[in-house]
Amino acid sequence: MIIIKNGKILTMADKTYEKGDILIDGKIIKKIGEDITAPEDAKVIDAEGMWIIPGIVDPHCHIGMFEDGMSFEGSDGNEATDPVTPELRAIDAVNPDDNSFREAREHGVTTVVTGPGSANVIGGQFAALKTYGRRIEEMILKEPLAVKVAFGENPKRVYSGQNKAPSTRMATAAILRQALIKAQEYKAKLEKGKKDPDKMPERDLEMEILVKVLNKELPLKAHAHRADDILTALRIAKEFDVNITLDHCTEGHLIADYLLEENAKVIVGPLLSSREKIELKNLSFKAPAILSKAGVKVAMMTDHPVIPVQYLPVCASIAVREGMDEMEALKSITINAAEITGISDRVGSLEVGKDADIAIFTGNPLDIRSKTEYVFIDGNLVFKRQ
Repeated sequence: MIIIKNGKILTMADKTYEKGDILIDGKIIKKIGEDITAPEDAKVIDAEGMWIIPGIVDPHCHIGMFEDGMSFEGSDGNEATDPVTPELRAIDAVNPDDNSFREAREHGVTTVVTGPGSANVIGGQFAALKTYGRRIEEMILKEPLAVKVAFGENPKRVYSGQNKAPSTRMATAAILRQALIKAQEYKAKLEKGKKDPDKMPERDLEMEILVKVLNKELPLKAHAHRADDILTALRIAKEFDVNITLDHCTEGHLIADYLLEENAKVIVGPLLSSREKIELKNLSFKAPAILSKAGVKVAMMTDHPVIPVQYLPVCASIAVREGMDEMEALKSITINAAEITGISDRVGSLEVGKDADIAIFTGNPLDIRSKTEYVFIDGNLVFKRQ
């Protein structure tokens, strides 16, 4: 057992201990409170004067798929040869040896939601991974987690260059609809096949994963920057009665009232970047504050490698400078990120029974001068500052 003592604990579960303790038993949190009596054989870490938060969660990135310091050889995030590729799995492309995983955990990022890029209308399957492990099987928290879809400029640009659809937003929406209709038909055949084995269709990897979307076992993870693209994503999700998260959501703050009305799940970012595309003209660090003050639950992401994953707390810090409540900013990179991506049963807050993913900082995590002193993943000490 390990006991962390005397630190300021921000549980992200609406409870803060000015001077509290956390008891870790194996991979999980066994107890949180004040003046916990440590078992005789427990390793003691004195966190006097330090801040303790849940391991940080990046809800949308491409870590391990666009490898640090590499070009084509390490670029495995976009299979830009077919606009519909739901069968692709992130875990078959992620390299656990990507240096970015080490940098992530050294800065307190313990969980990453990573997957395909946005070249395709349907890009493939995202996965939630811990940032420590020698092989992908040791890192998986949840897989598959979601199915990536993309609206706006990226699919248009990629496929108009190949003289094939989509070259317009109309075609992007139509291609997504057609794929979901095909999945509906495949689902109906499966139902018939259960009653009559002779009618069971041949296995189809594309359709199998989209049937999980139709069954609400997996959400769509929608790349959408512009307000009209965000609303198109919501429109299609409602048409097919599927779950969806709105990722990037760059102009979401311009339609915050609509997002609140739709009870939208919003993941904002990357914000610490340039306006390199037309659809980013309204990029603003004020967006998280506007959305959260409107009542929309907000998470923030890096889109790594667009912003290196270790700078997620920096993004949250700037959002506070631009008007976001400090606790809401911390939630946006912990519990909100976990809830929106469907992994809050294990990560995102410090609660009894959850994974012992813990980041201990020398001061306020949103003060860029603060450093990580200790980082735990699944109860293992994976980083200690020398």
